[in-house]
Amino acid sequence: MNQAIVPSIPSINYAPEQYQQLWLAKHQRISHLLDSFNPPAPECFDSPVSHFRMRAEFRIWHDWSTETGQCNYVMFEKDQPKVPVKVSNYAIGNQAITELMQPLIDYLNQSQALKHKLFQIEFLSTSTNEVLVSLIYHRQLDDNWQQAATKLEQDFGIQVIGRAKKQRLVISRDYVTEKLIINQQAFYYQQQENSFTQPNAAINCKMIEWVCSHLSDQENRDLLELYCGNGNFTIPLAQKFKKVLATEVSKSSIKLAQENCGLNNSSNIEFIRLSSDETASALKQEREFRRLKHIEISDYDFSTVLVDPPRAGLDSNTLALVSGFETIIYISCNPITLSANLETLSQTHKIERFALFDQFPYTDHCECGMILVRKINDQ
Repeated sequence: MNQAIVPSIPSINYAPEQYQQLWLAKHQRISHLLDSFNPPAPECFDSPVSHFRMRAEFRIWHDWSTETGQCNYVMFEKDQPKVPVKVSNYAIGNQAITELMQPLIDYLNQSQALKHKLFQIEFLSTSTNEVLVSLIYHRQLDDNWQQAATKLEQDFGIQVIGRAKKQRLVISRDYVTEKLIINQQAFYYQQQENSFTQPNAAINCKMIEWVCSHLSDQENRDLLELYCGNGNFTIPLAQKFKKVLATEVSKSSIKLAQENCGLNNSSNIEFIRLSSDETASALKQEREFRRLKHIEISDYDFSTVLVDPPRAGLDSNTLALVSGFETIIYISCNPITLSANLETLSQTHKIERFALFDQFPYTDHCECGMILVRKINDQ
């Protein structure tokens, strides 16, 4: 039971007046890290200084110095992980999140059915201000909770999900629909609760536009994508290729990608649930996969591969696979593993384009984009 009164600060790690200085230091550090591979000067894409984050999660702290155990949003500083800090203003959150936070917590504090043993709240929002709220509990949820949550959803015009151990109750639906404007064209994406989505929508649009702008149309060639997620890059890029084969290990992400394909009337994409290792085996025709029974791999004429791997980067088998392509588009959320992968890729490819995207302002993290082309003597 939480008994301490927590301190309060306006927001954690938010210093807009220092943004440009922090961003400059970040891209200088990453450029220095990658200097040995002789990349061109990076194209640098900065973030809005506030209201950029489309996802947020907060622990809930019950202040038992009050008569009713008032709920507060809290976070924890890195250097004091056991000291809860009350969040009174989450200025980096999307406008829809920041405007909802205080009215929502006030509402929850008036409802014993909703606040009892509430442990955490997660927000997922869109550029068009849809919001999905997940309420996470240290107790099983009953009919009283469901009735109160239904009223909450109706009163605020949001989507509500309740989660507890081995329990997930969806009041109406478990996703929001994002609208991204890419080169003046609208693309639509279902984004599901608890599935990966890009946290910074403005930077996400810049990343997709950057990749599109540096690829010539290849209407007679095909694209392979690994780690395709919900089709974030796949669907806009498909317009530049004859066919696209996109793979992802997550079953839920593949389902979302297929839904998003339909939302955008994309007809030249096949989304298949395969790991990068399985994709390599399939392309080498080392084994057959029932998931590929409706696809003839030999019909594809791949010129380009797009990879957007997790922080661990590409393993040796995947590096061997992508090294065989004429063009590699590498989107990285970890410059350190990108640098390690370039030790291999730079043997066969040169870096033609290099970009830095400030996906995570006020942190040490940065998204990198590279377009690599096969060296002439390797063609």
